[in-house]
Amino acid sequence: MVSHSYSTREDSDTSAGPAARYELGGLVHGLLDEAVAEAPDAPAIRDSAGGWTYRELDEHSRAVAAWLRARGVRRGDRVLLQLPTTRELAALFYGASRAGAVFVPLNPAMKTFHLRQVVANAEPVLVIGDETTADRLTEAGTNPLLIANLWPEVEELRGRPAESGTQEVRPDDVATLVYTSGSTAAPKAVICPHAQVTFASRALVQVLGYRADDVVFCRFPMSWDYGLYKVLMTCIARCEIILADRDSDLLLLRRMRETGATVVPLVPSLATMIITLAEREAQPQAPVRLFTNTGAALPQATIDALRTHFPGVRVVRQYGQTEAKRITVMPPQEDAERPGAVGLPLPGTRVLILDPEGRPVPTGDSGEIVAVGPHVMPGYWKNPEQTAKSFRQDPDTGELRLHTGDYGSLDADGYLHFEGRRDDMFKRKGFRMSTVEIESAAMDIPGVRAAAALPPSDKHDLALFVECDLPPRTVLKELSRRLEPAKVPGICRVLSDFPLTQHGKNARKELARMLDGSGE
Repeated sequence: MVSHSYSTREDSDTSAGPAARYELGGLVHGLLDEAVAEAPDAPAIRDSAGGWTYRELDEHSRAVAAWLRARGVRRGDRVLLQLPTTRELAALFYGASRAGAVFVPLNPAMKTFHLRQVVANAEPVLVIGDETTADRLTEAGTNPLLIANLWPEVEELRGRPAESGTQEVRPDDVATLVYTSGSTAAPKAVICPHAQVTFASRALVQVLGYRADDVVFCRFPMSWDYGLYKVLMTCIARCEIILADRDSDLLLLRRMRETGATVVPLVPSLATMIITLAEREAQPQAPVRLFTNTGAALPQATIDALRTHFPGVRVVRQYGQTEAKRITVMPPQEDAERPGAVGLPLPGTRVLILDPEGRPVPTGDSGEIVAVGPHVMPGYWKNPEQTAKSFRQDPDTGELRLHTGDYGSLDADGYLHFEGRRDDMFKRKGFRMSTVEIESAAMDIPGVRAAAALPPSDKHDLALFVECDLPPRTVLKELSRRLEPAKVPGICRVLSDFPLTQHGKNARKELARMLDGSGE
């Protein structure tokens, strides 16, 4: 069988103490309890308005739990929040965990159309917004409480004796619902129990080597698992997280310097922004030692530019889905090796490569990427049809497996090589190809800042969108030097401003609408 399990290497960084541990089970608020017991006065979390130590974060989380119980929130109840990512939102996350409630964070940019669908699906007992989201939440059929009104009550409770009551929470209880648009029209919620969430968080801290002296600069909202898990991972490592989701783009590098950022999670659009700003500034950069990437692969030119502006930095490639959080991570000490690989499976997990009939394929052959392990979530909330498609039991062992819908291969050493999603792979002129390789070739062209390829359809040929200052024919000419003739797009459009999703990924649906009815 073609599969691989990660085993800790002798040369991996184990100096992080608690960062080197991972285990089965556990509770989200238990991670904070451990941090407070070991490093109560260490800096824990900072936003544009100030910071808290682990002791202060803990006190606020306990006050939130008391406030939720006083409002009748019970174990398993959903608490929906459409708020910016701040210290208060992190305290609400830990507090909901203590109360046994299910934390349901939504991006503040989510519009009423999708809010209605989410509210109907989650059936929250409590909805919390702010002055910018309250009207939309009301239109979606809720009666939201405002964070500005409830937080003084939380602060008042902070000084009172802590109540017990967290003993009711179990590792298999749902900690959070993470809504993701995926390939369906309506957002669907990944069910994330405490056990899976804490396992994945500990495993990631171990593999990435987070340290107690790290400062993790996070530009992503807690409504996206990329941002949400950073709050937990920094807690495990006893280090500090900077919640920078609301900071101005123009002040990005200055904030990284001011905060002493050492770890920066990336998506390609953020990497491009950092490079563009760094090229304009003559000042020394922040002491970043680690960039981690997800969402889409970073082009080699982007990785090289990051290394130029941040000497000695490691640029770590990763692959994952919310349905298992993270599936593979490239060991940081190997960040310059195997440029086509996206890493090894998380500790205690496996990756299988299967053919359409569910049979293992030979080493090096392409097939569907399937994840197995304690990080695999149980399914989608109130969506049995989608759950049955993606989450299936192993016919021999009964283990739950995540069928990702992505394609790739494992090399002889067990490193995963990602090829693309099922929707990204297609045949054209008799050749099987992927949008991923076309986009990678486009990003190799000097001057191209962003690229997205759309497979051919009954409405248009293979199309490429790029953000650059080059004419389309120059882009296509350069592509013809990098790709076989069948893989050179029939359509090339140059954009001055690339459309992105709320999480900084290419907005493919918007690009597709640009082509519909174009007559090309």
